[in-house]
Amino acid sequence: MENGKMFNIKSEQIIKLPIEKVFSFFERPENLSLITPKWLKFNILTPEPLVMKSGAIFDYQIKIFGIPNRWKTLITDYDPPYKFVDEQAKGPYKKWIHTHTFEKIEGGTLVTDNVDYDLYGGAAAKIINEIYIKHSVKSIFTYRSKVLNEILTPELSDSLLVSENQVIVQS
Repeated sequence: MENGKMFNIKSEQIIKLPIEKVFSFFERPENLSLITPKWLKFNILTPEPLVMKSGAIFDYQIKIFGIPNRWKTLITDYDPPYKFVDEQAKGPYKKWIHTHTFEKIEGGTLVTDNVDYDLYGGAAAKIINEIYIKHSVKSIFTYRSKVLNEILTPELSDSLLVSENQVIVQS
């Protein structure tokens, strides 16, 4: 922990679409597989239908260093189209709180991800964070930003569908 507090990573991105469309994309758990790096081998375990709401629980599996890890997420706050918060109920972190906020701005939407997290490992947690975790989480957000810039464009937004973890563009 940094100065006795949880670690924090913040990411901001402007998407040139209305807030309602951007939020609609983010509130669909099945879209996580589109914006998560392939090396994490992300897989949703919760059966469909997946409905985002306060109190919803979603189970995932990711691979860290090639080792499968189960991750259970609890939606603790849901305020469409402005915000939702997911907290790790079970998983690889000691604590993980991910606040997604959406702000209407001129020309689009400002998407802010704020992640507060803590690690197992006691005094070694700070070293583990500096050597691996912080860079890994930042690389996930960098990947996500790149993918979002490719798929959430004004040209594609009206025809964007998700089916079996693939983006399908209707003509």
